[in-house]
Amino acid sequence: MAEGGTLVLGLGNILLSDEAVGVAVLQALASDPDAESDPDLTLLDGGTLSFTLAGPIGDAARLIVVDAAAMGDAPGSVRLFEDAAMDRQLSGKATSVHEVSLADLLDIARLTDSLPRRRALIGIEPAHIGLGSDLSPPVAAAVPRAVALVQHVLSRWRGTC
Repeated sequence: MAEGGTLVLGLGNILLSDEAVGVAVLQALASDPDAESDPDLTLLDGGTLSFTLAGPIGDAARLIVVDAAAMGDAPGSVRLFEDAAMDRQLSGKATSVHEVSLADLLDIARLTDSLPRRRALIGIEPAHIGLGSDLSPPVAAAVPRAVALVQHVLSRWRGTC
């Protein structure tokens, strides 16, 4: 990624069914020729998070995180939280199985004055998180909607940044 570019971070554990939805969205985005040829865009499989992601997050001017998120919605629901709304969502309870680590990573970026100036969380409500390598039908059906939402946010940000 060019310093100051956009980082799309897909999170999830591919061994825990719907928990893998962030990675599935990232894989779908990677198959888009426009994404592949965009030097300002980096697609990164963040797995189940680690503090090693603090570097790429801090290098990005814009950050989109895609993850399974317990929001109390119907399974397969897709919601967008941007900037301060993302921060509020991560500070609440049970927003994601990664919420503490993702919140910690963003706090590291704040402390080092490297918080991306634009941030978005795209959360997909899981139906089932347990051992399994396949997404549940409602979550699998949400992948194209989440991909379209990522593309919409990227397009909008390109017009304003």
